Amino acid sequence: MQAQEGAAALVMEQPVVDREAMTTAAVSGDAMLPVLLPNVGGEVANDGADAARSDEVRGLLAAIRRLEGIVEEETAALATGKKIDFDEFSARKSRSMLEFVRLMRARMHLGGEVEITEEVQRLREKLERNRSILEMHYDAVREVASIIVKAIKDAESDGTYTGRAAQDGK
Repeated sequence: MQAQEGAAALVMEQPVVDREAMTTAAVSGDAMLPVLLPNVGGEVANDGADAARSDEVRGLLAAIRRLEGIVEEETAALATGKKIDFDEFSARKSRSMLEFVRLMRARMHLGGEVEITEEVQRLREKLERNRSILEMHYDAVREVASIIVKAIKDAESDGTYTGRAAQDGK
């Protein structure tokens, strides 16, 4: 109620603009600029907007950090040679990435926030390290699989279709 009375008082204190004088002044080239009235409730609305923005930033940062945690956990398990459930990690990373992408799309205006930019860059680095270690494990699995396939083929072959040199070990 006091804010409304204060706003009314401010409006009442504003000088009354004579439209005829303004029109003739505009014609003569001395046009008056419009007067901006102060927004008495603006600070409260701005604080509310800042609080909402702060909540959005915290929510987005929490989602990024959850994803980072999952990626770090998988990377550490791979680097130390622990037995891990790839399906479980894949599902967790997918869910967390989906949450992150949805939050980023809904809050694209937060993309310029320095803290969010730094966290996304840190996440990108952790994902790259995770990809590198996963690729190394994939290559190792592929190599072991090819050795096993060759051993099976050699064990099943009776030498009928191989040349004599192959049978003699030459």
